[in-house]
Amino acid sequence: MPDQSSMRALRPGAGRLLAGALLLTATLASPLALAALKPGDKAPEFSAPASLGGQVSTFSLAAALKKGPVVLYFYPAAFTSGCTIEAHLFAEAVDRYKALGATVIGVSGDDIETLNKFSVSECRSKFAVAADVDKKIMKAYDAQFMKVTGYASRTSYVITPDHAILYEYTDMNPEKHVQNTMQALEQWAARQKR
Repeated sequence: MPDQSSMRALRPGAGRLLAGALLLTATLASPLALAALKPGDKAPEFSAPASLGGQVSTFSLAAALKKGPVVLYFYPAAFTSGCTIEAHLFAEAVDRYKALGATVIGVSGDDIETLNKFSVSECRSKFAVAADVDKKIMKAYDAQFMKVTGYASRTSYVITPDHAILYEYTDMNPEKHVQNTMQALEQWAARQKR
């Protein structure tokens, strides 16, 4: 932000214009402002083509929730460095999620042909990744990176079998999505045993 002396050097009203532009830039640059679904909200229903180990099927949130909670994570694009790291972390944790009765599903705007390869190599055939080429799922979950780009933000949700959002986490750094969703799921599972 410019100091007061440089602000006085600007023409009248330019300081407010500059401050507004800086605020707008900061808001647009922050994906944190975009994840609107919060704990307690109803999770929007969806079904989409998904690949698990290179095999395509239709993933249905309603069907998955009949088996237990769902960890739904959005990622910008297959085969990018952050998304590869995140896929590896989820793949390593899948057995722990399954032990808690949870299904993991990743969603991006990639086409199913790309996801067939990504599901084998980066997801290590451990969990499904769904194609949201028309961006309807991203929009329903308010998980768009920037409203104009068409890419998903890095947003993770834990959804309970009653279709409620238990937990939401948005951060472009892929490192804590597994840790945070796992912790939320473990706490929920412990409450269910009481």
